[in-house]
Amino acid sequence: MLAKHPVFDEFWLSSPGGDARAGNEAGRLIRSTLDVSTRIPAGWACYSACNFVFMGGRTRFIDPGGQFMVHMFTRTGDRGAIDMSVAMGTDATTELIGEIEQDAAMLASEDNDFLIRMGVSRALLTDIMYRQKAVAGSGADKSTRRCLTIDEALKYGVANASD
Repeated sequence: MLAKHPVFDEFWLSSPGGDARAGNEAGRLIRSTLDVSTRIPAGWACYSACNFVFMGGRTRFIDPGGQFMVHMFTRTGDRGAIDMSVAMGTDATTELIGEIEQDAAMLASEDNDFLIRMGVSRALLTDIMYRQKAVAGSGADKSTRRCLTIDEALKYGVANASD
């Protein structure tokens, strides 16, 4: 995309997300290499790893009707590995849980560092993102995502401009 369009001043985003570390890397690339604005237009949604791509913009706009949707990341997406470790016994399951916990701690540290570098409040993580359920449970509340209001996006520095 950059080879086809080397000059632009605003990056519009709509994505269901993906790999958290790739989102952090893309956000850093936008800030360090492109130094452009990012925008979530009305009717578009930016979820998950897209959040970090968006926060890479020097100036960040969320238009009314645009959605900045957050969630708690999960490192337990490979259900096959979990099932296999349970079948192998307690030691294998304990080892897998330890690996997941260590990786999750590293990712949380990377998220904190990213927000600091992008001028976004780390409280976004502790107040909102990390309070969402990583996996829908068996209780009445099955929600795992939350859309920030425009006021919240401005409060936490996610959006830092408006038209």
